[in-house]
Amino acid sequence: MKKLLAAVALSAIGAVAAHAQAYPNRPVTIIVPLAPGGSTDTIGRIMAEGIRPHLGQPVIVENSPGAGGSTGVIRVARSTPDGYTVQIGQWGTNVASGAVYKLPIDLLTDLEPVALIATQPSMIIARKDFPANSLKEFIAYAKANPGKVSSGNAGIGSPGHVSGVFFQNTIGAQMIFVPYRSAGPAVQDLLAGNIDFMMDTAATSGGHVRSGTLKAFAMTADKRSPVMPDVPTTDEAGLPGFRFYFWHAFWVPKGTPKDIIAKLNDATTKALADPVIRKRLLDSGQELFGPEMSPPEALGKFQKAEIEKWWPVINAAGIKAGQ
Repeated sequence: MKKLLAAVALSAIGAVAAHAQAYPNRPVTIIVPLAPGGSTDTIGRIMAEGIRPHLGQPVIVENSPGAGGSTGVIRVARSTPDGYTVQIGQWGTNVASGAVYKLPIDLLTDLEPVALIATQPSMIIARKDFPANSLKEFIAYAKANPGKVSSGNAGIGSPGHVSGVFFQNTIGAQMIFVPYRSAGPAVQDLLAGNIDFMMDTAATSGGHVRSGTLKAFAMTADKRSPVMPDVPTTDEAGLPGFRFYFWHAFWVPKGTPKDIIAKLNDATTKALADPVIRKRLLDSGQELFGPEMSPPEALGKFQKAEIEKWWPVINAAGIKAGQ
């Protein structure tokens, strides 16, 4: 009997070791819960290239948009917890959506944190022929024309939507908010002149600002962006103290083995240390976190703190799906 028990124990240990060594033995899919063209899609594709060599398998990026990103988040939460389905998400999809939508999942308990990636401020941008050339002029125009200035965003509860509502409330001007499936299609409509302005990022619209096809009034940060040095901060532009940052990270379904999470975290950490990947992220306007924010536990604590900070604010602003 003792020999049998020992054999069973050794077999179990061997199975665990084989499990750890075997992953991954087929392609890994990163689910982007928004349509192509936005910063989440851009960062997801950069990170897919970054983690691929460290996992030793192809990394596929798949867009799964809908309901401000909630559709893709729910899909990942309900997928098999084997490490082959990873969600890239951000402040909108994995924090704000829980206050805006009645989700059938819990953002903190139905997903396992893997790793933080980067954070970024927003830019206040407008179509190139908008009748204002500074943030002060834009605010004056919006206040003088209530209900006429339109703002595109990546969906209800997205960073662009929530920050747009905060901007509206801060300056005391009524605006029209138009939801899209991601920031990419919204920017295309802004370029076409179908909407007036957006709260967007350098990752999505920085190139259009630099080329002159869009105009930027301010960066919602306390310092100028190295990639958009000509864009003033909100302090400099006449709206002191108005700040808005949002971040990106990786999650997997609840129940994913800890050793698999550790492998994904290690691949992410190594990708973020790669000079080529770092440069691509920094060039898109991202700001990287310090090493103390690398562990999965750090993301878990950070996400919980962000939910506790922002849900009351979103609820107080009355931002709900269907409104």
